[in-house]
Parts: sequence; structure tokens; C-alpha cells
Amino acid sequence: MEHPAFKPLMIRQSSLTRLGSMLNTAVGNSKKPANGEIQWCFSQVKGTLDDEITEADIISCVEFNHDGDLLATGDKGGRVVIFQRDPGSKTSVPKRGEYNVYSTFQSHEPEFDYLKSLEIEEKINKIRWLRRKNPAHFLLSTNDKTIKLWKVSERDKRAEGYNLKDEAGETKDRGVLTGLRVPVLKPMELMVEASPRRIYANAHTYHINSISVNSDAETYLSADDLRINLWHLDITDQSFNIVDIKPVNMEELTEVITAAEFHPTDCNHFVYSSSKGLIRLCDMRMAALCDRHAKLFEGPEDAANRSFFSEIISSISDVKFSRSGRYMLSRDYLSVKVWDLHMETKPIETYPVHEYLRSKLCSLYENDCIFDKFECCWGNNDQAVLTGSYNNFFRMFDRTSKRDVTLEASREIARPKTTLKAKKICSGGKRKKDEVSVDSLDFNKKILHTAWHPTENIIAVAATNNLFIFQDKF
Repeated sequence: MEHPAFKPLMIRQSSLTRLGSMLNTAVGNSKKPANGEIQWCFSQVKGTLDDEITEADIISCVEFNHDGDLLATGDKGGRVVIFQRDPGSKTSVPKRGEYNVYSTFQSHEPEFDYLKSLEIEEKINKIRWLRRKNPAHFLLSTNDKTIKLWKVSERDKRAEGYNLKDEAGETKDRGVLTGLRVPVLKPMELMVEASPRRIYANAHTYHINSISVNSDAETYLSADDLRINLWHLDITDQSFNIVDIKPVNMEELTEVITAAEFHPTDCNHFVYSSSKGLIRLCDMRMAALCDRHAKLFEGPEDAANRSFFSEIISSISDVKFSRSGRYMLSRDYLSVKVWDLHMETKPIETYPVHEYLRSKLCSLYENDCIFDKFECCWGNNDQAVLTGSYNNFFRMFDRTSKRDVTLEASREIARPKTTLKAKKICSGGKRKKDEVSVDSLDFNKKILHTAWHPTENIIAVAATNNLFIFQDKF
């Protein structure tokens, strides 16, 4: 059972919401805006649009692979669904972001820890793709306790003409064999197979919240609330503990680990964030146990907005290196921040996601929404950032123009080539016709998981049990 002192911190850690709509700028619906901003339009939606939602169908993670041809989702039912880019959509002029189901498999099953009398959910917490080395694809998936390495491969030929077996697979009587023949490969209908190649278990006492593949393509890390372990992809029964923040006395516990990630190019560097709003950069060359960080990123405290909820909303729910490796992106409950690895004292950019919710923190605390964990992601060229919010809103920030926009993933726009219209939120006073009142926001509809194609302006947004795919207006 979990220590009583640890429970409130787990709640605090799971806080950090990446909500997301604020007013400021809006993108008009002209086909080619004068300011040159991206116009987003609807491409596809996956999953049923019915009002009744099964808990197991709720999407819990979204991840593009390194070339963007595959898009994987995990859900609370332990399933992984992989979508493949339609080949025709890549070569068409203009290009289209269309994906079809490629493979579906059950990654994790519900389990029970008899020693701790604890149920282990099948929910997929994270999916991470390995870089491709051969025709097959490999990905890591994890629930709260167990990480699995999956191989996804295609088969379009089968062997026929065995000497000792007939076509039905039954063993032949050797007495009737009159000669030997060489089996031949015959074409067959394409079959996509997913098979577990490695299972990495029994290394985490607490719930796994992050996995990250190293740039050396040989190792990866896994992080839970108090520890980070380093694994070799080929070794399942041994991992090295590289961060351990568990105090000797659990009564002295003051923070938990919320996210961790390897640097995209420097295999010795990784970062992890905490419920205190801190980001620590560690260098594995300095010591075997990275309890001493190489750099500590901590922004100045906002004394003007200090309140009972300050510690909860300052907790970082996600941290991501930029594709170039020069910057970091962090998400707390009310904002997204961009950090320069060369400057630890404060973020170089801060974008408010839904500042209009600051006055509603008390009610958000009472309904537990303040503990939602929102993710964030970088654009394909590091010049934009994307994160989610409530009411199925998601927010985009252009780092160059400093403009931002609030868009909505809803069934109303689920028509091909429909241009997304910017949403404006009214936080008080008289509401205009095209504005949405803060009081009318649906906090049960939230976008926690988003992903951006590595080279194109195609985004995937998980809205409860639906996966929306949007692309730039063509």
C-alpha cells in the first residue's frame, strides 16, 4: 500500500493541467491570411462520435514515429492502435494528412499485485517509437508497472511445398515420400503482425509516468514518482537506478518526479521535472547515480498571484526537448514555458494557456480538475508549440510572431477540408456573439494528449475516445 505521506503528493503531481484556451489573437477564415499564419483544417476523426463513451476506449497517449508515417495511440483498455499514412496522401498535390488503421493489438492486461493487494490497470501511459533499422517497426509501451517492446512487421508471402507436412500442416507418413522438394514462397494477402519481443517488469515500486528512448538507440529510461531507471533494450532482468529522490523517512517527502526525457542528440543528458515546478538536467558522465544535477531550471516566483493553489498549479506535468535539442518546453496547469538550456534562471518565453481559469481554481480543486495532467509538444520546426485545454479546446503558440490561437476539436467540424475557426473566451463582462463564456466550459471534455508530425503541419489531438487529425489548409 502507498505511504499516507505520499498520497497527497501523488495527487499534486498528477495536477498540472494543460488547459487551453485564452483569447488574444484569432485566426480569420480567409484561405490565405495576410499575416501568413497557418490555417488549420479538418482531415479525419477516428473513433465513434456517439454520446455514450466506454471507459476502456478513452485515449491515454498519442505518438508519431520518427518519419511521421505511423501514428500510435494507447487507451485505457490496454490496446495500442497504429495508423499508417495513406501513400497517396503523401504524393498528392497538395499533400494530405490521411491515416488508415494499420494494426491493433492488446498491449497490456489488468493484473493484481498479491503482495501489495493492489490492482494494476491495463491503461497505456506512454508509447515511444524506436528508430527504424530494418523493415519492421519497434515501439515501447508501458502501463503503471510493466514496459513492453513490440515488433510490428508485415508478411505478404508464405512458404509452401514442405517435405514432411501437407498443406493443412499435418505430418506426412515418411514411407510415402518419393523425393525431396525445395519449399517455395507464394504471395499472400498482406498481414501485419505485432509480437512482444521484450518485457521489462518488476523494476518500479511506484507508477511509471515516463519512458524515453536514448539517441544511442541501445538504452532507454523509465521514470516513476520517485525513481528513474536506465535500461538496455536487450536486457530485461536488470536496470540501473540513475535517480532516486525517495527520502529515508517518507514523512519528509516534499516532491515527486512528474516527467523525464532523454536529450535528442546527447546520449549522456536527460531531464526530469518535479511537482515543485523544477526541471533538473543531469549528465550521466558525472556519476553513476545522478542525484546531483548538472543544471537546475527554476523560474522566479510570481508573488502577485501567490495563493493556496500556487504549489499545485506550479507542478510541471510534461517536459519536452525541442527537436534541435537547444530548448525545452514545460507545461504547468496555467501556462507553457520555453527554456534555453544555456539559461537556468528563468524561461525565455511564457505563454498563458487559460489564465481565465485562475479565478476558478477553488471549484477546479473541488472537482479534481486541477490535478489533470496536460501534455505539450513542439511544432515540426520548433517555431510553434501545441497543448490542450478544456471544452475540447487546444492552444497553439507561434514563437516567431508571438501570436496564439484557440481551436476546438468537435464533431461539428468533422467534415473534410473544414477550416477551423478561432475561439474566443469571455472571462467576464458582456459576452460578444462569437465568444464562449468561461462559465459554459465543459470540464469533462479535455484534451490531454497531442502530437505534431515531425516534418509536416499535421497534428493529432486526442479528445476523450476520438482522435482528430488536422492539417494546414491547402
